[in-house]
Amino acid sequence: MYNSKQFTLNGNKYFIKDEVTILELINYFNYNSALLVLEYNNLICAKKNWDKIKIKNNDRIEIVTIVGGG
Repeated sequence: MYNSKQFTLNGNKYFIKDEVTILELINYFNYNSALLVLEYNNLICAKKNWDKIKIKNNDRIEIVTIVGGG
């Protein structure tokens, strides 16, 4: 795709054309940010940085949600 960036989220490939931050991505996919851990290019990413990091070509993002139960 011309002028687009490819990234991987939880093993699935996606393409974007616009500048998108990690926080915008989390909101788009409707994740509850209070209940998740995010790995960005193999490193745990602090929540305070989610609105500063823009997704680049070939980035790898893994989101693990925390589920309570008994």
